[in-house]
Amino acid sequence: MKTRAVHSAMILVLVAAAAAAASAVAAEDPLAAAIASPTRTAKNVTRDVYRHPLETLRFFGLRPEQTVVEIWPGRGWYMEILAPYLHDRGKYFAAIEAPGASTEAREDAAFLRKRIADDPAHYGKVIVSELQPPQLTEICPPGTADVVLTFRNVHNWIDAGDQQAQFEVFFKALKPGGVLGVVEHRAKPGTSLEETRKSGYVDEAYVKKLATTAGFRFDAEAPINNNPKDTKDYPQGVWTLPPTLTLGDKDRDKYLAIGESDRMTLRFVKPGK
Repeated sequence: MKTRAVHSAMILVLVAAAAAAASAVAAEDPLAAAIASPTRTAKNVTRDVYRHPLETLRFFGLRPEQTVVEIWPGRGWYMEILAPYLHDRGKYFAAIEAPGASTEAREDAAFLRKRIADDPAHYGKVIVSELQPPQLTEICPPGTADVVLTFRNVHNWIDAGDQQAQFEVFFKALKPGGVLGVVEHRAKPGTSLEETRKSGYVDEAYVKKLATTAGFRFDAEAPINNNPKDTKDYPQGVWTLPPTLTLGDKDRDKYLAIGESDRMTLRFVKPGK
């Protein structure tokens, strides 16, 4: 009986030590802790190998006390990281696509709002705004955001024809000196807008032009999300690749071996600071 009691006590000590170590790691690197959190959806975690959230968010200069706006967060892949990370000291705005825009937008909005409602401990401070130029353009109080982030959305705006208006919204939202971070499927140089609408791949030079036309200064780019295996010449465009795999089982192993798309990772700054 005594041996069992000692054994139980040792387990409690080890658990306490592990918890203390985890707390120390979180204090030292809260972003890494948010990404490693067991509260993240397992299916989403498997995509870290393609999306490199730690390196990407570090490149964009995130800090836990900032006001961050994520544009069209879909079903919350990055929200799972950003909302807990910013929970105590910062602010996280989820600027969703207006639910009336499409069936997909309505379903994504309902899914995201339910996730927020179901887990107030992690998402209770999320501020949901709606973005659909020209009607809905206030994604946060103007001039208050430290960082605006958009992940794989530019091709959608090109398809809708409001891509320049979107970048102007981001400029208005940011403080002087604020950062716009853009990740997007990268096309072969010179790809036309017509081809982008079919393939989902966007010319990097065109994205830079959209941002600088809105008033941003191009600051830096990173190879974090590059994928040299992506040949960008598939029957169903970028959606041929994972995670969509539009062709289903046809050549599935081939496309899984390529992985997710080759992506530009660009940082822009709003001048004035």
